[in-house]
Amino acid sequence: MTTLIPECDSLAEKLRQQKEDSFDSSTLDLSNPQVLLETLQKLRQMVIKEGEDIFELWRSRIQRQVFLNSGLNLAHYLALRRHDLRSLQAALIPWGLSSLGRLEARVIPSLDAVISTLGAICQVNLATSIGRPADEVFWEGDRILREQTEEILGQTASDRRVRIMVTLPTDAASDVEFMQDLLERGTNCVRINCAHDSAEIWEAMIRNVRLAERETGRTCKVLMDLGGPRPRLEKVSAPKHKHRIFKGECLVLTHDSPKSHPNCFQASCTLPEVLDRLQVGETAWIDDGRIGARVESITKKGVHLRITQASLKGSKLAPDRGLNFPDTDLQLSPLTDKDLEDLDFVAAHADIVGYSFVQTADDIKLLQKELAARMTHPHKIAIMAKIETPQAVSNLPELIVQAEGQQPFAVMIARGDLAIAIGYQRLAEIQEEILWICEAAHVPVIWATQVLENLVKQGIPSRAEMTDAAMAERAECVMLNKGAFVAEAVTILDDVLTRMQEHQLKKTPQLRALHSW
Repeated sequence: MTTLIPECDSLAEKLRQQKEDSFDSSTLDLSNPQVLLETLQKLRQMVIKEGEDIFELWRSRIQRQVFLNSGLNLAHYLALRRHDLRSLQAALIPWGLSSLGRLEARVIPSLDAVISTLGAICQVNLATSIGRPADEVFWEGDRILREQTEEILGQTASDRRVRIMVTLPTDAASDVEFMQDLLERGTNCVRINCAHDSAEIWEAMIRNVRLAERETGRTCKVLMDLGGPRPRLEKVSAPKHKHRIFKGECLVLTHDSPKSHPNCFQASCTLPEVLDRLQVGETAWIDDGRIGARVESITKKGVHLRITQASLKGSKLAPDRGLNFPDTDLQLSPLTDKDLEDLDFVAAHADIVGYSFVQTADDIKLLQKELAARMTHPHKIAIMAKIETPQAVSNLPELIVQAEGQQPFAVMIARGDLAIAIGYQRLAEIQEEILWICEAAHVPVIWATQVLENLVKQGIPSRAEMTDAAMAERAECVMLNKGAFVAEAVTILDDVLTRMQEHQLKKTPQLRALHSW
């Protein structure tokens, strides 16, 4: 199982050394309030000690004063979540106390509040360092997250907490009224995908965004998303009289232009060097996971794939369809030559730079170095890291510390590529873990990939995607892809998020009066 523990040799060694002193309450009589109190006090001591050890490894990388408390809280949260707390949670509930299920933004204050109240129940004089935290201390993490969200993703013109981001189509470069309509309907930030269009079109898009801001009186942040090293099908050659590929058939990925073959599809790859990394038995996904395959053999002609998943009516293979190899370390730099060229424009025009396929803290350092070479004040631009691989999930705390320690930082859960990389059955679980870790670090999260996709593309939402949009209230921002009905989707999403925040705030249910019965 993927775990959100930072990959750092010295930290890993410290955690191994601490394993013998692991917290275990399964054998204790937690129905006794005195035992329960002593157990919580022991847990608090362990969390503080282990959290300080983690934070000490990070301290030299933290230059922003605002992140000091956030980094320490994140370290405490990692230390806390090393332990299984389910029996302790069950024991707290009958006493009417917090079961610690919503402490992400405030780890130690939450423990202190429970210990203080339980101490009063047991009529025990606690150590002077433990007491009921003042309100401003208890809610400090929530305040920091709100401020970070507003700094990075902009203000909202209504009472809606969650921001709405829209991916701009090419037409946005020539249609200022379209931009005005998006802002009036509730759009808070826009995304420009640098994998498409050109610098001239991007500049026209941003010009229309600024014009729309002046016309509507509403602010809008601009995210420019670097394309990254995404392998794609380049040229495709199909057997004669065949237009679709079926399960059980073969596909050969070639380094050079594909040649016609009587029985087998062939296709070249935009990044042919990745083919040299593949090994027999590894998995491949094509077209956002619509087509699955396995590496059957490798010859001089190329990598032979056997199709394991396709539409019953056959699936189309076409140029520019994405390739994913979740089992393979592709050893690619997250910044391509095109990204470095695009970064010249991004550094001069964007509020946020989107970073694709980031996996390690060194990847963050690389982008920070390139920004510093292009900007007088590189730490003022926000970085938004797209979490789309198992490595990025495992290294998330280290990514946060390296980025947020120097400049504003947000995380996008890129659910499309992430689902392919970790398996669809694990997406919901890992999505929740990412939300928790980011809340502990007071880092805003963007909920992305196919939100209200049917509505955006076809004008009619599915029931499942309406529930997905409602669940997005747990994040700080929701991203919509481009489509013919994206403006209408903004209006509906605005309504859904505004309604849902009356019932849910992050992980916390909001018990407003119900009028359905």
